[in-house]
Formats: sequence, structure tokens, C-alpha cells
Amino acid sequence: MLQTHLGEYAALLTAVFWTITAIAFESAGKKVGSLSTNLIRLFMAFIFIGIYGQVTRGSFIPFDASAHQWMWLSLSGFVGFVIGDLLLFEAYVVIGSRISMLIMSLTPPITAFFGWLLMDEVLTPQNMLGMFLTLLGIMLVVLDRKPKDKNRTDNSTKENNKNKLKLSYPIVGILLAFGGAVGQGAGLVLSKYGMQDFDPFAATQIRVITGFVGFAILFVFMKRWKKVIEAVKNKKAMTGLSIGAFFGPFLGVSFSLLSVKHTTTGVASTIMAIVPVLIIPPAVIFFKEKITLKEIIGSLIAVGGVALFFM
Repeated sequence: MLQTHLGEYAALLTAVFWTITAIAFESAGKKVGSLSTNLIRLFMAFIFIGIYGQVTRGSFIPFDASAHQWMWLSLSGFVGFVIGDLLLFEAYVVIGSRISMLIMSLTPPITAFFGWLLMDEVLTPQNMLGMFLTLLGIMLVVLDRKPKDKNRTDNSTKENNKNKLKLSYPIVGILLAFGGAVGQGAGLVLSKYGMQDFDPFAATQIRVITGFVGFAILFVFMKRWKKVIEAVKNKKAMTGLSIGAFFGPFLGVSFSLLSVKHTTTGVASTIMAIVPVLIIPPAVIFFKEKITLKEIIGSLIAVGGVALFFM
């Protein structure tokens, strides 16, 4: 049974791991900044995966990967880690991990869009309905009615204010999280193409190496290495980073590749998309966030839309 549904179980564990890492990285990012968080967690992930590779495969670095695998997995690492996660981690700081992960539930439809764009895959009416429900669920959370202007008394102004909608969260944070979803969707497609039959953990390490090098170059140009040193000295931040690196780029990303290796990208993405629901209890417990009924309903609709998209 486990072997038959290995991909599905791996995707479910990925969702759990990503829930843990989102909470951990939000906490660390608010203490030391999203850029330092990204660089340090990738270095930690490189060490974790290297030790795992040395124990299981007898190699700290995957030198046995082919040129095809190095090229496409490196490209995947650049798109997914450097671009996608840079935007996502900044979104954690601006709007929090819970709302960021809700918007990240757009990743499966975005992945399918890249499949249509690059591989001529067909989007059915049911696919379109799933995308609509996902967007509807997200809009229920991020949109709210604009309060009436107490300084105006004329009836027309009051009526207009009643009907206006406003974003419940900063537009910059929403756009950052959407960018993260695009990066993750494109990165997943590139990963599957590049990985082929290669070991998922070794494939993840290639992606991590590219991500680390990308951020290191960015830090050189931005002259931000001093910030990294300050971050390393922050014990509370490093605790969150250690937890996040272990459950995120080490276990989470590796299990996501294990999942797409043993099942379709659509099924894997659908199961991984339950993070917005899983993250609600820890967001309340650790960050004391107040969750409204509208937000719970919106999260369930968004995840339901994703599920419909791949039924």
C-alpha cells in the first residue's frame, strides 16, 4: 500500500513540512530579514543533504549527476529558490506566512499553465472552474469592504463607501507571494524534467547549491554580508532557521521531488496545496493571529478549487 501510493504520501508529508518551515521562517525573517534568512537556510540545507548523501549514497556532493541533470536542476534552483523564495520570504515578513501560503495555493494552476504553455497540455472547462474557485477563495480572504468615511456625511458618499472593496493585506505582500507561487510552479516543472530517475535528495542538493550561489552573488553586489554575520549571532533567529532549513529545503523540497517522481505533478501539487488549511492552528497558537470565519471559508474554497482542478 505504501509503495503503491508513495508519491501521495510523500506529498502529504511535504505539506506538513512546509507548514512547519513557513512558521519557522516567518519568525526568523522578522528578526533578521528575508535575505539573510534565505542565504543561511540554504547553507544549512546543503550541509543536511550532504550528510544524508554521504551516509546513504557515499557522496557528500552529487558528482554522479549527468550534465542534463546539473543544467536543468540548476535552472530549477535559480527559478525556485533565488527568484521564487526571495519573493515568498519577503511576503512572509510583509503579510505573514498564513496569507502567503494561501496565495501559494495558486501554484498547481500555475504549474498547469506552464504545462500548457511549454508542453501543449490542454486546460479543460473543469480546470478553468478549479482555477476560478481557487481565485475566489483567495479573494474572500484578501478583500474586505471599505469602512465608511466618518468625516463625510452626504448620502452619496456613504453609499459609495459601502460598496467599495479594499485589500485586507498590503498589495506589495500579495504580489510578492504570487511571485513566489510562479517561481515554485516553474521550478517544479523544471525539476521533474531535469531529475528523471535521479535521487530526489541529490537533485535537491543541486538546486540548493544554485540557490546558495545565487544569493551569495546578490549579497556581494548589495554589500549585505555584515547582515549575515549579525543574523548568525541572533540565537532566536538561528533556532528558527535551523528548524526551517531541516523541514524546508532538506525534507520538504526533497519529499516534493520524491512525490513528483512517483505520481503526477498535478496530484502532488494538489496534496501539497493543503498548507493554507494546515497552517491555521499554528498561526493562531504561535503568532496569536485572529482568524475570521470568512478566512477559514476562503481557505477551504481555495484548496477545494485546487482539488477540483486535478480530479
